[in-house]
Amino acid sequence: MKLKATLITLLAATLLGTLAWLWLAPAGLKVSPDITLLTIDGEELSLASLRGNPLLLTFWATTCPGCIKEMPHLIKLYDELSPQGLEIIGIAMSYDKPSHVLSMRKARNIPYPVALDINGAAARAFGNVRLTPTSFLIAPDGHIVSRKTGEMDMPKLRTNILALLQQTSAGRPEEAGEL
Repeated sequence: MKLKATLITLLAATLLGTLAWLWLAPAGLKVSPDITLLTIDGEELSLASLRGNPLLLTFWATTCPGCIKEMPHLIKLYDELSPQGLEIIGIAMSYDKPSHVLSMRKARNIPYPVALDINGAAARAFGNVRLTPTSFLIAPDGHIVSRKTGEMDMPKLRTNILALLQQTSAGRPEEAGEL
C-alpha cells in the first residue's frame, strides 16, 4: 500500500512539475524577435535597429514589487554602461494603465526607453511573458543569451553585460550565461 501511495505522489509531483515548466518556460526562443515597440514618448523603436549592442529587455508592471525594487539598479547600470553601448528597454505589461506607467517613469526618473505593450504583442513575441519582472539579455547579434523570470542577480547581470560589451569591442559576441 505504501508503494502505491509513493508512486501516486511521484506521478502527481511529476505532472505538476511538467505543467509548471510548460507555464513558465520560454517558447524556445533563440533569437530576439524583430518587433517594433512604441515608447511612452511616442517613438517607434525597432529591436533590429539596436543590433550591434547588448540589449536588456525587461517586462515590468507598476504593481510589481520586484520590478520597482530592480529599477534603481537598472538605472545605475544604464547610467554606467550605456556610454559603452548597453541598451535597456523597459516594456510595461498590457494590463498597466499608460497614465500609471508615465507617472512611474517620472517619479523614478527612468532614463532608458519605456515602451507600452498595449495589446500584448511584445509579451507574445517573447514566448508569452506572463510574470513580472521577466528579463532578456540579448547579444549584439540578436541572440537571446539569458532569460530570467523574477528579480535578477544584479552583480551577475553586470558581469554578463560587461562580457558582452568586451566581446562586442573584440567583434565576437558570445553567450553570457544566466542573469
